[in-house]
Amino acid sequence: MDFDVDLFTIGGGSGGVRASRVSAAMGARVALAEESRLGGTCVNVGCIPKKLLVLASHFHDDFEDARGYGWEVGASSFDWARLIEAKDREIARLNGVYRRILESNGVRILEDRATVVGPHEVRVGGRIVRARHVLVATGSRPSIPEEHGASLGITSNEFFHMPALPRRAVVVGGGYIAVECAGILHGLGSEVTLVHRGDLFLRGFDGDVRSVLADELRKRGLDLRFGEKVARIDRHDGRLLATLRSGEAIATDVVLHAIGRAPNTLGLGLEDVGVELAHGGAVVVDEFSRSTVPSIHAIGDATNRINLTPVAIHEGMALAATLFGGKPTRPVHEGVPSAVFSQPPIGTVGLTEEEARARHGAVDVYKTRFRPLRHTLTGRDETIFMKLVVDPSSDRVLGCHMVGADAGEIVQGLAIALKCGATKAQFDATIGIHPTAAEEFVTMREKAVPTA
Repeated sequence: MDFDVDLFTIGGGSGGVRASRVSAAMGARVALAEESRLGGTCVNVGCIPKKLLVLASHFHDDFEDARGYGWEVGASSFDWARLIEAKDREIARLNGVYRRILESNGVRILEDRATVVGPHEVRVGGRIVRARHVLVATGSRPSIPEEHGASLGITSNEFFHMPALPRRAVVVGGGYIAVECAGILHGLGSEVTLVHRGDLFLRGFDGDVRSVLADELRKRGLDLRFGEKVARIDRHDGRLLATLRSGEAIATDVVLHAIGRAPNTLGLGLEDVGVELAHGGAVVVDEFSRSTVPSIHAIGDATNRINLTPVAIHEGMALAATLFGGKPTRPVHEGVPSAVFSQPPIGTVGLTEEEARARHGAVDVYKTRFRPLRHTLTGRDETIFMKLVVDPSSDRVLGCHMVGADAGEIVQGLAIALKCGATKAQFDATIGIHPTAAEEFVTMREKAVPTA
């Protein structure tokens, strides 16, 4: 078969763009189809706008804390529309950056929906493109609950385009999106109730981290309702009523559904050509991101492995090396650091205590919780929590976890140490930078939990 391109990528998010441009740089003929805006979820309705809004929501506390350092801050007010306008300008700039990156590497951009009609054939814009390899990098979409009135709520897609800041908000969910959006709204002045059906939010994170964050959020005034769920949503007198399973009705201006995301693979024609999809729609792939049809590959959220932007980028680079670089490369999914931009934020890398005990049995745990130097003058009741999980047989540090200011920035550096197989003795031998919070990671000496 004569091919029009060597690689046809469906989806212009971070993973698809990276795989496409790297493949093109290696000499492949590449086309990419994107029916919406380049950059995918991360750039448009995810990581980037979320972090900008998180930064905006910090200023309320900053203004209050300034008094402890001798500053008198005058009257302040917040303009949601102005923030969203500024955010939109930055997103538009990034859309342009992604376009220039692709075009400068010779990638052909097709602004239309693409579907797979054969192992080597893609239909886009009314024509068939024949491709040696097809890459599915379509990301994921917010899940919508099925209860009565769910359509009256919004998802994270609409969150970044709300016409006004709600005075009251109900956030439904217990993942990082729910926690982050709740913190943004609260920091900007909304009354926030977070409803989660589980006993504690952030399933999969270290148990101590989850408990500490819940404690810190309650101290800040967030209303956390665990072991609950929204049974129905009704419109009443120009407002919404979110009725909980317990029967309590909460009056609110907005209900934000943040109950998870699903692979965005529906209607692509994948199953019709023999591509196996797991429950929920994730593309089943092997260790080289190849689907059950050898010419069709998938990366990022569409595979539902580790749904993080840097992981999708890593998978895209590994695939390019495998297909066009002459170097079969497996993406690595161990030791991936992550952050939750809650308030205070979480940074984590490696195994949780629970995971470490399940794998290794006996573990040593070191942890500390303290008031940071900043708040000795502000009087704010906020603490920092840090934790190390260590394998006693090898002395290797298995996990690092933190709740507190700059957690993501600090743990990024620790991720390098864990990647290199650092031991607790090497942490102990490292001289700390004083006075910083980060130095606590190299000064914890006493075991918090005996070896099991």
